[in-house]
Amino acid sequence: MNPVEIEDAVSQLALEPFDAAEFPFQFLAAFGNSETTLKRLRAGASNASDVPGGVLQRNNIHIAVCAPGQVEATLEALRNSPKTASAKAKFIPQQIGI
Repeated sequence: MNPVEIEDAVSQLALEPFDAAEFPFQFLAAFGNSETTLKRLRAGASNASDVPGGVLQRNNIHIAVCAPGQVEATLEALRNSPKTASAKAKFIPQQIGI
């Protein structure tokens, strides 16, 4: 995907109703991840996260949805997770649940 397509996909995601369980997968889809990749992450086959509610895609991203007021603690858990380092995650974004 090119940057304009990614921007459009993320903008569209922001307009949709928030679904905490699906958000990490929708976010990854907005960046061009295939349905096969997302299916494996959902099933846990390739999701190596050790953070509750987290999704860890090797060599890419470690993301988690959290409750209001838990952003700092969740980000700390993502940053300090041994899995983040061992899976060589490059990005640790934040997302605040509603």
